[in-house]
Amino acid sequence: MGSSNGLHARPADLITREARRWESRIEFIGESRRVDGKSILDVLTLAAEQGTRLVIEATGPDADKALEAIGRLFDCNFNELGEDNLNPIG
Repeated sequence: MGSSNGLHARPADLITREARRWESRIEFIGESRRVDGKSILDVLTLAAEQGTRLVIEATGPDADKALEAIGRLFDCNFNELGEDNLNPIG
């Protein structure tokens, strides 16, 4: 997990907003729980703390692109320095 605080409300919101942009089904798997990646409540129920391993599965016509986009959120640490760089204008 990238965020130093784990998967709390702000990162979960960013993930689910990104997931809903894609047609594909997106699921997060943590330990023995599988949840809908487009539902913030489901994602929050994972209670993923820093260091938790999550598997992200996407199935559908744009699955590869969806996984890349969600992966970028993790790679940029959910942009802990501010959201301005996540969605640059222009």
